[in-house]
Amino acid sequence: MSEDCIVIHNATAILPDRLVPDAGVLIRNGRIEKVGRAHMKTPAGAMLLDAGGGYVSPGFIDIHVHGGGGADFMDGTVEAVRTACQTHVRHGTTTLFPTTTTGSPTEIHAMIEACRAVRDEGAASGAPHIPGIHLYGPFFAPDKVGCHSAEGRRNPTPEEYRRYFATGLIRVATCAAELPGAQAFYRMAARKGCFITCGHSNASWAEMDKAFRAGMRHVDHFWCAMSGVVSLRSRFGTPMQAGMEQFVLMNQDMSTEVIADGEHLAPELLEFAFQMIGPERLLLVTDANRGLDMPPGRYKFGHHQTGSDFDHDGKVGRAPGGSLASSSMGMDHMVRVMKASTSAPLWSLIRMASLTPAERTGIAHETGSLETGKRADVVILSPKLMVRQVLVAGRQVVF
Repeated sequence: MSEDCIVIHNATAILPDRLVPDAGVLIRNGRIEKVGRAHMKTPAGAMLLDAGGGYVSPGFIDIHVHGGGGADFMDGTVEAVRTACQTHVRHGTTTLFPTTTTGSPTEIHAMIEACRAVRDEGAASGAPHIPGIHLYGPFFAPDKVGCHSAEGRRNPTPEEYRRYFATGLIRVATCAAELPGAQAFYRMAARKGCFITCGHSNASWAEMDKAFRAGMRHVDHFWCAMSGVVSLRSRFGTPMQAGMEQFVLMNQDMSTEVIADGEHLAPELLEFAFQMIGPERLLLVTDANRGLDMPPGRYKFGHHQTGSDFDHDGKVGRAPGGSLASSSMGMDHMVRVMKASTSAPLWSLIRMASLTPAERTGIAHETGSLETGKRADVVILSPKLMVRQVLVAGRQVVF
Protein backbone atom coordinates (compact mmCIF):
# COMPACT_ATOMS: atom_id res chain seq x y z
CA MET A 1 0.00 0.00 0.00
CA SER A 2 1.18 3.50 -0.80
CA GLU A 3 0.24 6.99 0.29
CA ASP A 4 0.28 7.87 -3.41
CA CYS A 5 -3.22 6.38 -3.54
CA ILE A 6 -5.60 6.63 -0.56
CA VAL A 7 -9.26 5.80 -0.18
CA ILE A 8 -11.16 7.19 2.79
CA HIS A 9 -14.31 5.19 3.47
CA ASN A 10 -17.04 4.66 6.09
CA ALA A 11 -17.62 8.40 6.21
CA THR A 12 -20.08 11.19 5.61
CA ALA A 13 -18.49 13.68 3.23
CA ILE A 14 -19.01 17.37 3.94
CA LEU A 15 -19.48 19.35 0.73
CA PRO A 16 -20.04 23.14 0.60
CA ASP A 17 -23.82 22.75 0.27
CA ARG A 18 -24.72 19.32 1.62
CA LEU A 19 -23.68 16.13 3.38
CA VAL A 20 -23.04 12.93 1.43
CA PRO A 21 -23.60 9.88 3.65
CA ASP A 22 -21.87 6.54 3.06
CA ALA A 23 -19.20 8.32 1.04
CA GLY A 24 -15.73 7.54 -0.17
CA VAL A 25 -12.92 9.88 -1.15
CA LEU A 26 -10.22 8.77 -3.57
CA ILE A 27 -6.89 10.60 -3.31
CA ARG A 28 -4.10 10.06 -5.81
CA ASN A 29 -0.69 11.77 -5.81
CA GLY A 30 -1.81 14.39 -3.31
CA ARG A 31 -4.95 15.40 -5.21
CA ILE A 32 -8.61 14.56 -4.79
CA GLU A 33 -9.58 12.31 -7.68
CA LYS A 34 -13.14 11.42 -6.74
CA VAL A 35 -15.78 11.99 -4.08
CA GLY A 36 -18.67 9.54 -4.29
CA ARG A 37 -20.56 6.73 -2.70
CA ALA A 38 -18.53 4.17 -0.77
CA HIS A 39 -19.25 1.40 -3.30
CA MET A 40 -16.95 3.08 -5.84
CA LYS A 41 -14.15 0.82 -7.06
CA THR A 42 -11.01 0.85 -4.91
CA PRO A 43 -7.77 0.86 -6.95
CA ALA A 44 -5.41 -2.04 -6.37
CA GLY A 45 -2.78 -1.26 -3.76
CA ALA A 46 -4.62 1.76 -2.37
CA MET A 47 -4.23 2.61 1.29
CA LEU A 48 -7.58 2.41 3.06
CA LEU A 49 -8.45 4.91 5.80
CA ASP A 50 -11.53 4.02 7.82
CA ALA A 51 -13.32 7.15 9.04
CA GLY A 52 -15.17 5.06 11.61
CA GLY A 53 -18.57 6.43 10.72
CA GLY A 54 -17.45 10.01 11.18
CA TYR A 55 -17.02 12.84 8.73
CA VAL A 56 -14.51 13.63 6.01
CA SER A 57 -14.07 17.39 5.73
CA PRO A 58 -11.89 19.78 3.78
CA GLY A 59 -8.96 20.97 5.83
CA PHE A 60 -9.54 24.15 7.77
CA ILE A 61 -8.11 27.50 6.63
CA ASP A 62 -7.20 30.16 9.21
CA ILE A 63 -6.51 33.69 7.97
CA HIS A 64 -6.07 35.20 11.46
CA VAL A 65 -3.74 33.27 13.77
CA HIS A 66 -0.86 34.39 15.97
CA GLY A 67 0.59 31.24 17.47
CA GLY A 68 0.17 28.08 19.51
CA GLY A 69 2.05 25.43 21.42
CA GLY A 70 4.00 28.05 23.39
CA ALA A 71 5.22 29.86 20.23
CA ASP A 72 4.13 33.07 18.54
CA PHE A 73 4.88 33.71 14.88
CA MET A 74 6.32 37.06 15.97
CA ASP A 75 9.10 35.24 17.82
CA GLY A 76 10.64 35.36 14.37
CA THR A 77 12.42 32.00 14.36
CA VAL A 78 11.96 28.95 12.18
CA GLU A 79 11.52 26.83 15.32
CA ALA A 80 8.68 29.06 16.57
CA VAL A 81 6.90 28.99 13.21
CA ARG A 82 7.21 25.20 13.00
CA THR A 83 5.87 24.80 16.54
CA ALA A 84 2.86 27.03 15.95
CA CYS A 85 2.08 25.37 12.61
CA GLN A 86 2.37 21.83 13.98
CA THR A 87 0.10 22.79 16.87
CA HIS A 88 -2.63 24.05 14.56
CA VAL A 89 -2.48 21.11 12.17
CA ARG A 90 -3.46 18.87 15.09
CA HIS A 91 -6.68 20.88 15.24
CA GLY A 92 -7.47 20.33 11.56
CA THR A 93 -5.92 23.48 10.08
CA THR A 94 -4.18 22.58 6.83
CA THR A 95 -3.66 26.14 5.55
CA LEU A 96 -2.90 29.24 7.58
CA PHE A 97 -1.78 32.82 7.18
CA PRO A 98 0.68 33.65 10.02
CA THR A 99 -0.42 36.95 11.49
CA THR A 100 1.74 39.83 12.72
CA THR A 101 1.21 42.00 15.78
CA THR A 102 2.39 45.51 16.67
CA GLY A 103 6.08 44.65 16.72
CA SER A 104 8.97 46.66 15.37
CA PRO A 105 9.87 46.56 11.65
CA THR A 106 12.87 44.37 12.51
CA GLU A 107 10.62 41.89 14.33
CA ILE A 108 8.07 41.84 11.51
CA HIS A 109 10.73 41.19 8.87
CA ALA A 110 12.22 38.38 10.99
CA MET A 111 8.76 36.84 11.26
CA ILE A 112 8.19 37.06 7.51
CA GLU A 113 11.51 35.40 6.69
CA ALA A 114 11.00 32.62 9.26
CA CYS A 115 7.60 31.91 7.73
CA ARG A 116 9.16 31.88 4.27
CA ALA A 117 11.65 29.23 5.39
CA VAL A 118 8.94 26.98 6.82
CA ARG A 119 6.73 27.52 3.78
CA ASP A 120 9.59 26.42 1.54
CA GLU A 121 9.98 23.19 3.53
CA GLY A 122 6.61 22.19 2.12
CA ALA A 123 4.02 19.70 3.29
CA ALA A 124 6.70 17.05 3.83
CA SER A 125 7.39 18.70 7.18
CA GLY A 126 3.84 17.94 8.32
CA ALA A 127 3.06 21.63 8.61
CA PRO A 128 0.05 23.42 7.13
CA HIS A 129 0.44 25.28 3.86
CA ILE A 130 1.47 28.93 4.20
CA PRO A 131 0.17 30.81 1.12
CA GLY A 132 1.34 34.09 2.63
CA ILE A 133 1.47 36.39 5.63
CA HIS A 134 -1.33 38.39 7.21
CA LEU A 135 0.14 41.84 7.86
CA TYR A 136 -2.12 42.68 10.78
CA GLY A 137 -0.27 44.89 13.25
CA PRO A 138 1.16 47.52 13.55
CA PHE A 139 -1.30 49.87 11.78
CA PHE A 140 -4.02 50.05 14.44
CA ALA A 141 -6.02 52.98 15.80
CA PRO A 142 -4.59 54.32 19.09
CA ASP A 143 -7.87 53.69 20.94
CA LYS A 144 -8.35 50.15 19.55
CA VAL A 145 -4.99 48.48 20.15
CA GLY A 146 -6.55 45.83 22.40
CA CYS A 147 -4.13 43.27 23.84
CA HIS A 148 -1.37 44.19 21.38
CA SER A 149 1.61 46.16 22.61
CA ALA A 150 0.69 49.86 22.37
CA GLU A 151 4.36 50.84 22.05
CA GLY A 152 4.53 49.10 18.67
CA ARG A 153 1.44 50.76 17.21
CA ARG A 154 1.99 53.36 14.49
CA ASN A 155 0.45 54.95 11.44
CA PRO A 156 1.25 53.50 8.01
CA THR A 157 4.03 55.08 6.00
CA PRO A 158 5.02 54.08 2.46
CA GLU A 159 8.67 53.79 3.55
CA GLU A 160 7.73 51.00 5.98
CA TYR A 161 4.99 49.03 4.26
CA ARG A 162 6.66 49.05 0.83
CA ARG A 163 9.38 46.84 2.33
CA TYR A 164 6.81 44.38 3.64
CA PHE A 165 5.04 44.14 0.29
CA ALA A 166 8.40 43.81 -1.47
CA THR A 167 8.95 40.45 0.24
CA GLY A 168 6.21 39.01 -1.98
CA LEU A 169 4.68 37.17 0.98
CA ILE A 170 1.95 39.57 2.14
CA ARG A 171 -1.42 38.11 1.07
CA VAL A 172 -3.75 39.63 3.69
CA ALA A 173 -3.25 43.28 4.68
CA THR A 174 -4.91 45.11 7.58
CA CYS A 175 -5.02 48.79 8.48
CA ALA A 176 -7.43 50.90 10.54
CA ALA A 177 -9.38 52.95 8.00
CA GLU A 178 -9.25 56.25 9.90
CA LEU A 179 -5.45 56.47 10.12
CA PRO A 180 -3.52 59.04 8.06
CA GLY A 181 -2.15 57.22 5.03
CA ALA A 182 -4.64 54.35 5.20
CA GLN A 183 -6.00 54.95 1.70
CA ALA A 184 -2.51 54.80 0.16
CA PHE A 185 -1.84 51.58 2.10
CA TYR A 186 -5.02 50.00 0.77
CA ARG A 187 -4.27 51.03 -2.79
CA MET A 188 -0.79 49.50 -2.69
CA ALA A 189 -2.16 46.33 -1.09
CA ALA A 190 -4.73 46.14 -3.90
CA ARG A 191 -1.99 46.46 -6.51
CA LYS A 192 -0.19 43.57 -4.81
CA GLY A 193 -3.29 41.38 -4.98
CA CYS A 194 -3.90 41.25 -1.24
CA PHE A 195 -7.13 40.52 0.58
CA ILE A 196 -7.57 43.87 2.32
CA THR A 197 -9.08 44.25 5.77
CA CYS A 198 -9.88 46.91 8.35
CA GLY A 199 -9.18 45.95 11.94
CA HIS A 200 -8.54 47.43 15.39
CA SER A 201 -10.36 50.49 14.19
CA ASN A 202 -12.92 53.06 15.33
CA ALA A 203 -13.78 54.05 11.76
CA SER A 204 -17.01 55.79 10.80
CA TRP A 205 -19.23 54.79 7.89
CA ALA A 206 -17.73 57.58 5.79
CA GLU A 207 -14.19 56.36 6.52
CA MET A 208 -15.21 52.79 5.74
CA ASP A 209 -16.70 53.91 2.45
CA LYS A 210 -13.43 55.59 1.46
CA ALA A 211 -11.56 52.43 2.45
CA PHE A 212 -13.95 50.30 0.39
CA ARG A 213 -13.33 52.44 -2.68
CA ALA A 214 -9.59 51.92 -2.12
CA GLY A 215 -9.98 48.13 -2.06
CA MET A 216 -10.87 47.13 1.52
CA ARG A 217 -13.32 44.20 1.63
CA HIS A 218 -13.17 42.64 5.11
CA VAL A 219 -13.44 43.50 8.80
CA ASP A 220 -11.48 41.56 11.40
CA HIS A 221 -13.08 39.72 14.35
CA PHE A 222 -16.61 41.10 14.33
CA TRP A 223 -17.59 43.05 17.48
CA CYS A 224 -14.03 42.90 18.85
CA ALA A 225 -11.86 46.06 18.73
CA MET A 226 -14.16 47.62 16.14
CA SER A 227 -16.34 50.69 15.86
CA GLY A 228 -20.04 50.84 16.58
CA VAL A 229 -22.62 53.54 17.17
CA VAL A 230 -21.64 54.00 20.83
CA SER A 231 -17.87 54.09 20.30
CA LEU A 232 -18.20 56.60 17.47
CA ARG A 233 -20.10 59.03 19.67
CA SER A 234 -16.85 59.54 21.61
CA ARG A 235 -15.21 60.70 18.36
CA PHE A 236 -17.99 62.68 16.69
CA GLY A 237 -20.63 63.47 19.28
CA THR A 238 -24.16 63.71 17.93
CA PRO A 239 -25.96 62.94 15.75
CA MET A 240 -24.75 59.37 16.30
CA GLN A 241 -23.08 57.70 13.34
CA ALA A 242 -22.85 54.27 11.79
CA GLY A 243 -19.57 52.39 11.85
CA MET A 244 -17.92 49.12 10.87
CA GLU A 245 -20.73 46.89 12.13
CA GLN A 246 -23.40 48.62 10.07
CA PHE A 247 -21.14 48.88 7.00
CA VAL A 248 -20.57 45.12 6.93
CA LEU A 249 -24.22 44.28 7.51
CA MET A 250 -25.38 46.60 4.73
CA ASN A 251 -22.68 45.89 2.14
CA GLN A 252 -22.95 42.51 0.44
CA ASP A 253 -19.41 42.79 -0.94
CA MET A 254 -17.96 42.88 2.58
CA SER A 255 -17.00 39.85 4.67
CA THR A 256 -16.04 39.45 8.29
CA GLU A 257 -15.02 36.82 10.82
CA VAL A 258 -15.94 35.56 14.27
CA ILE A 259 -13.90 34.01 17.06
CA ALA A 260 -16.27 31.20 18.06
CA ASP A 261 -14.38 30.02 21.13
CA GLY A 262 -17.33 30.42 23.50
CA GLU A 263 -15.48 33.17 25.37
CA HIS A 264 -15.46 36.14 22.98
CA LEU A 265 -19.07 36.05 21.76
CA ALA A 266 -22.27 34.73 23.33
CA PRO A 267 -24.35 32.18 21.38
CA GLU A 268 -26.91 34.78 20.33
CA LEU A 269 -24.20 36.88 18.69
CA LEU A 270 -22.87 33.87 16.80
CA GLU A 271 -26.41 33.06 15.65
CA PHE A 272 -26.96 36.70 14.67
CA ALA A 273 -23.75 36.71 12.61
CA PHE A 274 -24.71 33.50 10.84
CA GLN A 275 -28.25 34.67 10.10
CA MET A 276 -27.43 38.24 9.08
CA ILE A 277 -24.14 37.72 7.24
CA GLY A 278 -24.30 34.13 6.02
CA PRO A 279 -21.68 31.43 5.32
CA GLU A 280 -20.51 32.98 2.03
CA ARG A 281 -19.41 36.18 3.84
CA LEU A 282 -18.64 34.93 7.37
CA LEU A 283 -15.33 33.27 8.23
CA LEU A 284 -14.29 31.34 11.31
CA VAL A 285 -10.86 32.28 12.65
CA THR A 286 -8.97 31.26 15.76
CA ASP A 287 -7.02 34.48 16.46
CA ALA A 288 -5.07 31.98 18.56
CA ASN A 289 -2.18 32.99 20.78
CA ARG A 290 0.75 30.93 22.04
CA GLY A 291 -1.45 29.57 24.85
CA LEU A 292 -3.11 27.02 22.54
CA ASP A 293 -2.44 23.52 23.94
CA MET A 294 -0.38 24.99 26.78
CA PRO A 295 -1.06 24.85 30.55
CA PRO A 296 -2.62 27.86 32.27
CA GLY A 297 -0.17 30.63 33.09
CA ARG A 298 1.19 34.01 32.03
CA TYR A 299 2.52 34.34 28.49
CA LYS A 300 3.60 36.99 25.99
CA PHE A 301 1.37 38.06 23.13
CA GLY A 302 3.67 38.81 20.21
CA HIS A 303 7.44 38.61 20.49
CA HIS A 304 8.58 36.55 23.48
CA GLN A 305 10.60 39.48 24.83
CA THR A 306 8.84 42.66 23.74
CA GLY A 307 5.23 41.49 23.52
CA SER A 308 2.48 42.26 26.01
CA ASP A 309 1.56 40.01 28.93
CA PHE A 310 -1.59 37.94 29.02
CA ASP A 311 -2.97 35.24 31.28
CA HIS A 312 -4.10 31.96 29.75
CA ASP A 313 -6.71 30.13 31.84
CA GLY A 314 -6.93 27.07 29.63
CA LYS A 315 -9.76 28.52 27.52
CA VAL A 316 -8.89 32.09 26.52
CA GLY A 317 -6.25 34.78 26.96
CA ARG A 318 -6.93 37.79 29.14
CA ALA A 319 -4.85 40.93 29.65
CA PRO A 320 -3.75 41.60 33.24
CA GLY A 321 -6.71 43.97 33.67
CA GLY A 322 -9.17 41.22 32.69
CA SER A 323 -9.98 42.22 29.11
CA LEU A 324 -9.87 39.57 26.39
CA ALA A 325 -6.49 38.87 24.81
CA SER A 326 -7.23 36.62 21.84
CA SER A 327 -8.21 32.97 21.75
CA SER A 328 -6.38 29.93 23.06
CA MET A 329 -8.32 27.34 21.06
CA GLY A 330 -7.98 25.64 17.67
CA MET A 331 -10.27 25.70 14.65
CA ASP A 332 -11.90 22.37 15.50
CA HIS A 333 -13.11 23.94 18.74
CA MET A 334 -14.53 26.91 16.81
CA VAL A 335 -16.50 24.52 14.60
CA ARG A 336 -17.90 22.64 17.59
CA VAL A 337 -18.93 25.86 19.36
CA MET A 338 -20.69 27.16 16.22
CA LYS A 339 -22.48 23.80 15.91
CA ALA A 340 -23.67 23.98 19.53
CA SER A 341 -24.53 27.69 19.44
CA THR A 342 -26.24 28.26 16.10
CA SER A 343 -28.80 26.88 13.69
CA ALA A 344 -26.18 26.60 10.92
CA PRO A 345 -26.11 23.20 9.20
CA LEU A 346 -22.83 21.35 9.39
CA TRP A 347 -21.91 22.03 5.76
CA SER A 348 -22.26 25.77 6.37
CA LEU A 349 -20.10 25.58 9.49
CA ILE A 350 -17.35 23.78 7.60
CA ARG A 351 -17.67 26.20 4.69
CA MET A 352 -16.95 29.11 7.05
CA ALA A 353 -13.77 27.33 8.13
CA SER A 354 -12.62 26.24 4.68
CA LEU A 355 -14.11 27.32 1.36
CA THR A 356 -15.13 30.86 2.35
CA PRO A 357 -11.63 31.85 3.55
CA ALA A 358 -10.19 30.13 0.48
CA GLU A 359 -12.45 32.16 -1.81
CA ARG A 360 -11.68 35.43 -0.06
CA THR A 361 -7.91 34.92 -0.22
CA GLY A 362 -7.86 33.66 -3.80
CA ILE A 363 -6.80 30.06 -3.18
CA ALA A 364 -10.12 28.27 -3.75
CA HIS A 365 -8.84 26.79 -7.01
CA GLU A 366 -6.35 24.78 -4.92
CA THR A 367 -8.06 24.01 -1.63
CA GLY A 368 -11.05 24.69 0.59
CA SER A 369 -13.48 21.94 -0.48
CA LEU A 370 -13.64 18.27 -1.38
CA GLU A 371 -13.62 18.66 -5.15
CA THR A 372 -11.96 16.72 -7.93
CA GLY A 373 -8.55 18.17 -8.81
CA LYS A 374 -8.05 20.11 -5.61
CA ARG A 375 -5.18 19.47 -3.25
CA ALA A 376 -6.02 16.70 -0.79
CA ASP A 377 -6.10 18.78 2.39
CA VAL A 378 -8.51 16.67 4.39
CA VAL A 379 -9.65 16.23 7.98
CA ILE A 380 -11.35 13.11 9.30
CA LEU A 381 -13.68 14.03 12.16
CA SER A 382 -15.52 11.89 14.68
CA PRO A 383 -19.33 12.09 14.90
CA LYS A 384 -18.74 14.65 17.67
CA LEU A 385 -16.43 16.66 15.38
CA MET A 386 -13.20 15.72 17.13
CA VAL A 387 -10.13 15.51 14.88
CA ARG A 388 -9.15 11.91 14.17
CA GLN A 389 -6.77 12.29 11.23
CA VAL A 390 -5.34 15.08 9.08
CA LEU A 391 -3.95 14.85 5.57
CA VAL A 392 -1.94 17.70 4.07
CA ALA A 393 -1.58 17.35 0.30
CA GLY A 394 -2.53 13.71 0.68
CA ARG A 395 0.10 12.95 3.32
CA GLN A 396 -0.98 11.76 6.74
CA VAL A 397 0.16 14.01 9.56
CA VAL A 398 1.60 12.19 12.56
CA PHE A 399 0.53 13.91 15.80
